[in-house]
Amino acid sequence: MKVFILNLFNYNYHIYNSMHTLFQRMSVITILWCLLIVDVCHASPINIKTSSENQSTSSLIYNNFNKPLEYGSQSFNASNGGGNSRRFVSGNAARPTFGIRNDSMPQMLVSATLSTPKQLRNKPRDRPLKCHCDICKDSNNICETDGYCFTSVQKEASGNTIFSYRCLHLSQTFPPGRFVWCNDGRHGGSGSTTRPVDSYAHECCKNFDFCNLKLSPIIRSVEKDYLPEETINTWVLVAIIFGATLLACLLVFVSWCFYQKRKQGTSRARPFAPEDSVYDPILNGGNTLQDIIELTTSGSGSAGLPLLVQRSIARQIQLCHVIGKGRFGEVWRGRWRGENVAVKIFSSREECSWFREAEIYQTVMLRHENILGFIAADNKDNGTWTQLWLVTDYHENGSLFDYLTSHTVDTKTMLSMALSIATGLAHLHMDIVGTRGKPAIAHRDLKSKNILVKSNLTCAIADLGLAVRHVEKNDSVDIPSTHRVGTKRYMAPEVLDESMNAQHFDSYKRADVYAFGLILWEIARRCNIGMIYDEYQMPYYDVVQPDPSIEEMKKIVCIDKMRPNIPNRWHASDVLHSMAKVMKECWYANPVARLTALRIKKTLSNIRVEEKVKN
Repeated sequence: MKVFILNLFNYNYHIYNSMHTLFQRMSVITILWCLLIVDVCHASPINIKTSSENQSTSSLIYNNFNKPLEYGSQSFNASNGGGNSRRFVSGNAARPTFGIRNDSMPQMLVSATLSTPKQLRNKPRDRPLKCHCDICKDSNNICETDGYCFTSVQKEASGNTIFSYRCLHLSQTFPPGRFVWCNDGRHGGSGSTTRPVDSYAHECCKNFDFCNLKLSPIIRSVEKDYLPEETINTWVLVAIIFGATLLACLLVFVSWCFYQKRKQGTSRARPFAPEDSVYDPILNGGNTLQDIIELTTSGSGSAGLPLLVQRSIARQIQLCHVIGKGRFGEVWRGRWRGENVAVKIFSSREECSWFREAEIYQTVMLRHENILGFIAADNKDNGTWTQLWLVTDYHENGSLFDYLTSHTVDTKTMLSMALSIATGLAHLHMDIVGTRGKPAIAHRDLKSKNILVKSNLTCAIADLGLAVRHVEKNDSVDIPSTHRVGTKRYMAPEVLDESMNAQHFDSYKRADVYAFGLILWEIARRCNIGMIYDEYQMPYYDVVQPDPSIEEMKKIVCIDKMRPNIPNRWHASDVLHSMAKVMKECWYANPVARLTALRIKKTLSNIRVEEKVKN
């Protein structure tokens, strides 16, 4: 049996190595586990020791039900003579074995036959019957008789069970042929051949030598104290474990299939609703995103694409890889019908920022070449969490911060970048009067990381999540209900010392101009003139730590009135000298003295014209 199980175990192990799916491997593991249990269950030891005087042993033998009984401590206290019986005391019906060779005991134990009153007939024997005797120390615990071997059991008041093993001669039997003393306790107290068995019982045999070692008389009132407990069959145990394991594997497999189905249902490359796109001629006419925007927005006068078109586009986008991360969430590069798009995914905690940015982007007449192109907004709830998507144009050069970190610029590119940013900012700040007019908007978080570099090296302003709008009707400010604040390094002095009038919209525009002056300084440092340029650094890099606190910035900007350093080499170049002059007029401590975005746009445009004339 052991060799068979081992071979089957090895065969299933090789099958396991060839399995690839989760369900296949779990099934093989179940079979291997059951084989291991069968192997352990068949390894039942039989340890029968020859006992001697004044010793304690622990052994395992079989009763007449062919079930093992584990003995407790067995005490042997023999005495000479026949008057005193040898007592074997055990709370669990311990059975002594001694005076018998170990190699012959197993055969004897499994071949025993129980006696019944009908079997106890007085038949002549050709030789005396040998019995086990617990008081016959001189004869090696063996007695001979012409009658029976018997075993008796008695329950003491203390609760101990006492077994006695002796010989019974025919002259001691009464009445002949109906020997009522040999009652095994299994037939109650009824019938003429029985006697009450409330505290002791006897059982006799004469089938073979030492047959009384196999007898198990039962005391009805104490049967539960020393009868062996019924145990579960090995194969029943295997079947239970196999069934339970198989059920667990099935549950895991069903759960995994359900999860995969849910995952496919909320895949990033999701099918779109028929009513949104299949029957929409705009989306199914082979149009590009730019074509769709032009068809649906009629230039810059619309508030953006229709909501159903936005949802259809968003649900057809396949995400490729992450291109940026921030406190709001992640930015992914995605694909829509072969075109690259940028997908800004907000966490559910940033729902206010997502809603505000989508709302600002869809402001009437906001669309501009120097403001990041908005495509769609969609909220996607898969039952577990909600993803908030903002789909915009994709610019492979990344942010201005990323570009300046790895590239230098010539004077032409410097002016082109600066002028495009100023143009976009002027468009934001400008209000367009009319029935479908555009309100004035202030960015509030202008910095190099929130400006994207387009393929022609002009720039587009992005991240309008903190933007505020001017309400012309009552001259108030529409401030977003978000916990976010601007970037401390780019905060204007009046923001740092909290002296700004938050109810006056022009205050926000002037704070944007201060931040724009710092961005001009970042671009100018990377201007390569005659192979001379400075490494990229952020404003105030030399006086504050990488992530400064508001108190640090307040001390540097408001109290010490420091501004970024202007290198001496800039004064040797007309264009850099002109750029430095514009910067200084942007970061005045007095907000009213700063240039407006429109004035900066005109000034930079004039500088570019002068540079073209010189070249």
